[in-house]
Amino acid sequence: MSDRRRDIPGTDTVLADPRLVRAVHQLGPCMVKESVRAAQQRARAGEIEPEQVTEAALAALPEVATTLRPVINATGVLVHTDLGRAPLSGAAREALLAAAGTTDVEYDLESGHRARRGRGALAALQAAVPAAGGVHVVNNNAAALLLTAMVLAQGKEIVIGRGELVEIGDGFRIPELLESTGARLREVGTTNRTSVADYAGAMDEHTGFILKVHTSNFQISGFTATPSVGELARLGRPVVVDIGSGLLRPHPMLPDEPDATSELRAGASLVTASGDKLLGGPQAGLLLGAAEIVERLRRHPIARALRVDKLTIAALEATLLGPTPPILSTLDVSVEELASRADRILRTLMYAGVEAAIVPSSATIGGGAPGVGLVSVALSLPERYTVALRTRRPAVVGRTEHGRCLLDLRTVAPNQDDEVISAVIACT
Repeated sequence: MSDRRRDIPGTDTVLADPRLVRAVHQLGPCMVKESVRAAQQRARAGEIEPEQVTEAALAALPEVATTLRPVINATGVLVHTDLGRAPLSGAAREALLAAAGTTDVEYDLESGHRARRGRGALAALQAAVPAAGGVHVVNNNAAALLLTAMVLAQGKEIVIGRGELVEIGDGFRIPELLESTGARLREVGTTNRTSVADYAGAMDEHTGFILKVHTSNFQISGFTATPSVGELARLGRPVVVDIGSGLLRPHPMLPDEPDATSELRAGASLVTASGDKLLGGPQAGLLLGAAEIVERLRRHPIARALRVDKLTIAALEATLLGPTPPILSTLDVSVEELASRADRILRTLMYAGVEAAIVPSSATIGGGAPGVGLVSVALSLPERYTVALRTRRPAVVGRTEHGRCLLDLRTVAPNQDDEVISAVIACT
């Protein structure tokens, strides 16, 4: 018998296929050639027939020239850090495309002179938080804290409660971040209880500012106490509040989540926050507060290294001015609506012979909002679907509980229901 491996078409032969020629123009030669070589290797291993190499190479190509893959978030975690946190609104996505070419990001078309970078996004942020005298944007919330410490406390002390010395993920810790700027930390109180007197006793000529950090990724309950922002503001030193989540105004579904407007009205000199969590925008660090302080931050040399690009500026402005972003719509959806969608999906799956059921579920905010549970509805499938759905295109990422694969519909957009149905049926 002849060796079938001899029938495997050469790379140039496969690349001559018109469909792959078009793919080279869209994705670039490196990505397409790699896909062809992978298909040839599968043929050598006997996984596919030699005549299937071209089709296999085409099937393995992504739709766009990036290794990032689209994911349907069915985990029930609204702000999932590993999945890119908040999904952008349609308006923000269109803004990204508009900004992808040459834009007037730092140019006044009427005068023909240089203009303030991102002035439209800054104006939108200022309008969204009127309590702030000034606003500035850097590339993430850690950068916002870094810049604040360098400007207000380099060579000085930052007074912070011991219960707020948090680790923010991937081994990064707030104390180490702050100390890297040349500031010293003055820890006060105990892990569970801190008083105004503790802060007042730490004040001296070396104090740069008081820092309050929202303990967003853990909770201390029981015998606890911590002073309010208003109480600390009366001590006569700048009070910086890191709210983390990016909530600009109070939200009825999140009564215990701090928001920028309330903290500023309570007396905070400066509030820092993330743009890609509950605000629902791109990754960014928001600085909102007293105009004089914000201007000092903006003019510091390190601010240049922390500035955001035109894509972030465009997406942030569209998030602030556009329709309700997906993250907030997800918060507001009713259980009845989720149940109705689940029933439709279940009937379709059962008709296709899939063993599935509807079960109650508890979704969570994620991204640093512990203990905030949201009543939800999930589809329950055999556990084997977990990996099968996660490794297909588009990937559907659920969670495993008690030996079952759960697809929580609170984090699945309604227009993704049919994709979920197709994915489950394809994995059956």
